[in-house]
Amino acid sequence: MTERMIPAGDAQVCAEAFGSPDHPAILLIGGAAASMDYWEGEFCARLADAGRFVIRYDFRDTGRSTAYPAGAPGYTGDDLVSDALAVLDGYGVASAHLYAISMGAGIAQQIAVDHPGRVLSLTLQSTSPTGPGGPGRDDLPPMSPQLAAMFASEEPGPDWSDRGASIEALLEGLRLFDGDLPPDLAGERDVATRMYDRTTDVAASQTNHWILEGGGLERHQLADITAPTLVLHGTADPLLPFPHGEALAREIPGARLVPLTGMGHQYPPRAVWDTVIAEVVAHTNRG
Repeated sequence: MTERMIPAGDAQVCAEAFGSPDHPAILLIGGAAASMDYWEGEFCARLADAGRFVIRYDFRDTGRSTAYPAGAPGYTGDDLVSDALAVLDGYGVASAHLYAISMGAGIAQQIAVDHPGRVLSLTLQSTSPTGPGGPGRDDLPPMSPQLAAMFASEEPGPDWSDRGASIEALLEGLRLFDGDLPPDLAGERDVATRMYDRTTDVAASQTNHWILEGGGLERHQLADITAPTLVLHGTADPLLPFPHGEALAREIPGARLVPLTGMGHQYPPRAVWDTVIAEVVAHTNRG
């Protein structure tokens, strides 16, 4: 496939498509601090082979998209919403199915509420109606103690200019988000390596999404989503435990929940590809 740069406001967003543009489009929207490489090429190709036009893209500060100084992102969460629409415009897609993970699922939900005509359906994975449980959110369980400690830690990260150390740090970070499925160590190393080698400023990619302002829905706005919605959630998610997925499916009208046994807070591991692809293809048969 051929990458292309798409203008998005004052930025350039790198995107790549699989399959025929004559087929229904699926826009893949990833999680924080992750380039489009985490949507593995083989996974995208299998969706395309099922008769879908599959588009993945790099958020700002990831991959080959515009990068900003680490700690000083020159954009907001609302700009990430606009970027997703700019990618669709760049491919001449008026409306698409959105398949989104974690932070990306928040972006997809906002698009579904603010721009319903652009959305044929939603597939929301590894996300929540409110975010990690805790003070003020005690109706849903909190993240694991290990993740809480990681997010609270003030220890400096690696020297992101050191390729070897950085790739090891990326892989070590992934382990904290794993569920009960055996990790695909070789595959994860390949993805992390490609992400590192494609990203303009890895320090910015691992910093800026966590400090963005703006964007996001109020929880009550989930009731305004009219797009047919599929919720995919790992039963062993350590960041947003399974009750978050159950709550999301309850609060979006007509949403259907599919548990992914043993999966953590992660892009679909190969062990669940058959299930996920079958569910997404069936869900996107409409429109």
